[in-house]
Amino acid sequence: MTVFAYHSSNHDEAVYLQQAAMLLEGQLALYPGDLADAFHPWFFIEDGGRLYPKYSPVPAAMYAVAMAVVGEPRITLAVVAAASAFLVYRLGSMAADRRVGLVAAVVFAAAPLSLVTTAVFLPYAPTAALNLLFVVSYLYGVRDGSLRWAGVAGIAIGLAFFARPYTAVSVAAPFVLHALVTTLRAIDRETLAAIGSRSEPLPNVVRRNLLTGTFGILFVGITLAYNARMTGSPLVFPYAAFAPLDGPGFGRRRILGHSIEYTPELAVRANGYVIEYFLTRWMTAGGIGSAAALGGLAIAARRWFDPDPDAGFRRTASGLLAGVLVTVPLANLAFWGNYNVLATMSDPTDGLISQFGPIYYFDALVPLSVFAALGAVVGWRRLSGRLAKLAASRESDRAARAARVLAVGLLVLGVVLAGTVTASLASAPLERNAAYADKYEAAYEPIEAAEFENDLVFVPTPYGEWQNHPFQYLRNDPGFDGPVVYALDRDPVADFAVIEAYPDREYRRFAYQGEWTGDPDRHVIPKLESLDVRRGTSLAAATTVGVPDRVSRARVRLSSETAGTEYVGYGVTDPEGSLTVDWRLTPDGIELPGAGPDASAPGTVPIGEDAETVVLTITLVQPDGGTLTYRQEATVRPGEDGAAGGGADGGGTASDGDATGDGTVEVIWPPERSVCPLVRECGSEGTYIPDDPDAHLDGVAFETSVTVDE
Repeated sequence: MTVFAYHSSNHDEAVYLQQAAMLLEGQLALYPGDLADAFHPWFFIEDGGRLYPKYSPVPAAMYAVAMAVVGEPRITLAVVAAASAFLVYRLGSMAADRRVGLVAAVVFAAAPLSLVTTAVFLPYAPTAALNLLFVVSYLYGVRDGSLRWAGVAGIAIGLAFFARPYTAVSVAAPFVLHALVTTLRAIDRETLAAIGSRSEPLPNVVRRNLLTGTFGILFVGITLAYNARMTGSPLVFPYAAFAPLDGPGFGRRRILGHSIEYTPELAVRANGYVIEYFLTRWMTAGGIGSAAALGGLAIAARRWFDPDPDAGFRRTASGLLAGVLVTVPLANLAFWGNYNVLATMSDPTDGLISQFGPIYYFDALVPLSVFAALGAVVGWRRLSGRLAKLAASRESDRAARAARVLAVGLLVLGVVLAGTVTASLASAPLERNAAYADKYEAAYEPIEAAEFENDLVFVPTPYGEWQNHPFQYLRNDPGFDGPVVYALDRDPVADFAVIEAYPDREYRRFAYQGEWTGDPDRHVIPKLESLDVRRGTSLAAATTVGVPDRVSRARVRLSSETAGTEYVGYGVTDPEGSLTVDWRLTPDGIELPGAGPDASAPGTVPIGEDAETVVLTITLVQPDGGTLTYRQEATVRPGEDGAAGGGADGGGTASDGDATGDGTVEVIWPPERSVCPLVRECGSEGTYIPDDPDAHLDGVAFETSVTVDE
């Protein structure tokens, strides 16, 4: 199967894909109105009835292009990967020669970090591609004096800043410094006098750098305008509006419920581990590739002192790339995200880094690839040259042939060794991600089998009230009006509000048996069941459960949120085979026959004016004290005038709750059902799966029905 068929365990992917769909509809935000809490996507900020993402729209716009042209956003991933490899080739060619450029492109594309990062809908690869375009265009401008390439460089770094400001600045810093120095050198007193008298134009280097800077600053202005549009302040980025303490810096860092005191000491320690894992596990050929990069860096450093004027541009290009290897780690020291990708600081096979690598260091892969290629190519040239000299010194054709064969053999051996190490390193994170893909495939099985035309599906909230976290594959259309609309399964009042807003839909509930965790090996058993809203002046319900062997008695209990700790119930002696409990729903309360003061009188639990949960439990008891509890939770409310017609399909506004009772009662049917060994309540661990006999103990059965009394 495709490793990322249902996306990865990094749920940020859903944010960018949701944002891409919004951009195609001309929307920067979602507008669910009063139902914002029911449709709140992961990492979206709620502002009244508006929801907007914490991330910049630039990566999402890149995905949206492919969605608009061919209907498949993965095309963008392929284009970004190919374009990045080509740009690395051009960069290596400028810093050394074409052979180095070709090897650099291969090193970059084959790196485990590149393979994984370019396969997921995250911003790191698209932003790095923009940064790469800036670097290559800037160097073209320096080499050729081209104003056109200078303009492209400004646009590229401006877009990169809009996408990920901190990353763009960390990559651009050496080039900005170079631009300032070269501009100041070009402007001497005579030049200033000529400019003042307008007798001569600005020097080319000044015009180029001004053009690059102008376009870059233009996109900074666009970024600030976007901030003002979304957050109300040009200086408040959406990510800061979501979590003000999540940005770069030291001290208390916080996002949602996670916080630490991020100190310089912790930063050095965490980044040390990240860099170690990068060089040994996520670089092409691991430590071999990193050693080649170190050798290439040493070769480039020697050339910086080469007086040959023809080598001047290459010295500049390699020097600026070396600068990126300084500024990117320095910038990352001040960002606590590198601590967060580590589950522990001693296990590279755990945490986000084990699946996605050192994602915040992705831009450093570019200079590492170029220097690794330089080290490998120069090393090969020197080795083959020495072998040729050795053969020539012996003045023998046989020795020359032997030297050539040895050289080719060493080259093949080196390539095979590097390829084998790289394949081994890449297979580990791919296998980890594949395990998550298997988990998601199992969870989405009933969703994939369903045919949605005009449906509303309630989805569970294992990680809190967020859509697409963890079920990022289940995304809504930007207008909340697609063939299927997904809503969070929350409290009774909220669920009825969603139903009122979509009165003409088919209702379903997506649920599962088991606990949803981050462990890819812990699967759940899913189900997708149809729902209906039953309404009448009185509703007669029946619950029939299976009775396994060795059950001596049973306890029946009915309670409601309004009743609090009070309940009604009765006992049953020696149930056999099955047990049926009849109960009734009325506007005044829920009745349980046989639970009153005597066996012929019904017991009643009250219900309030708003929707609430009514719980019926049937606990089977064995002689040794072991229990099995059937538990059902029904969402009930007294009927309201006009209840059947609230809201318009599209999710704009829910009922205002001011309706008065009309003498009826409503229930969402069937209730949520669970089967709990030894305890009376077990959550999703005991969710009843009717069509899977292996999901429960032998003898377990759980049927419910409801009819409207005539």
